[in-house]
Amino acid sequence: MGLSSLGIGGLDFASAAAADPLAGVDPELRAGAATVLAMGAKLSPLTTARLPILRAGGAAMAGPLRADVPVEARKIAVGPGIPDVTVQVINASSGAGSRASGGPRPAILHTHGGGFVAGSALAERGYLQDFAHALDCVIVSVEYTLAPEARFTRSVAETYAGLRWLHDQAEALGVDRRRLAVMGESAGGGHAALLAIQARDRGEVPLVLQVLTYPMLDDRTGSTVMPPPGIGKLGWDAQANRFGWESFLGATPGSRAVPAAGVPARCARLAGLAPAFIAVGGIDLFVDEDITYARRLTDAGVPTELLVIPGAYHGFDRVVPDASPSCRLIAARLAALRRAFGQPAG
Repeated sequence: MGLSSLGIGGLDFASAAAADPLAGVDPELRAGAATVLAMGAKLSPLTTARLPILRAGGAAMAGPLRADVPVEARKIAVGPGIPDVTVQVINASSGAGSRASGGPRPAILHTHGGGFVAGSALAERGYLQDFAHALDCVIVSVEYTLAPEARFTRSVAETYAGLRWLHDQAEALGVDRRRLAVMGESAGGGHAALLAIQARDRGEVPLVLQVLTYPMLDDRTGSTVMPPPGIGKLGWDAQANRFGWESFLGATPGSRAVPAAGVPARCARLAGLAPAFIAVGGIDLFVDEDITYARRLTDAGVPTELLVIPGAYHGFDRVVPDASPSCRLIAARLAALRRAFGQPAG
């Protein structure tokens, strides 16, 4: 299954995209797309020298904090030879249970986006407070070490340590360890997918859902597999993708030297993974790889919901959160989590 089978792409779209970089963008997302395009021009080509610009831009997008949802930073152990990592713990006030039952809450282990080279758990606190409030759940977000300062083995160890800590500290956090999910956006979606694979392989932490929002899953996209014309021009492009993956893996994307353990799409066996919710925009660079991963999960017997939003670019819901396409994504994602948590529809 690919773009053509979904009615996305084609010669007319490619010609229009060549003349207008905003061709194919949903009308409600166009104003935000112009802003994204301007930011992209400042960062292209993405290099180590331009990383401070990307990282500063992400920090500047941090939303305000809510007064009604507590947030606490904790340091947790990772493992031999790796320093402790910070986690942001959201909505885990001592002695407070579920609003509905007073009992333990479900919980999410979150991994932030940023192409593996930018972003932070600190900047995501307001965004995650809204999730925690809407779902009456606890969220733990890991401040994993960015690339290229560290390769994937360290950040993957850090995110798994966060998941183990959430599971092991369930009683102290007021969490129901039978209702744990992983969630991430973009590169965070890639980390969440890797966590789901580790959780299956290690057998220590059962998961009820993996929530992957426009996840970054395949190093071959933009290297050995190029997107169709008009796809992947906004928010994150092929060159940035090559830079992000090479920084993360320490190997040339698309090459035989790539370690499969750092790339969800290179996982040979997907059977037995947690059920998945995957959402992606129709003109996002990751649309084909996300569709392919959803199909592979389905073929492996993993219950999978796939949502493709026409005319939506990478990160659209964070740029124009009140637009109809964004609201559609937000509602579908919350509904998937409520079903997995056994909660009534919102």
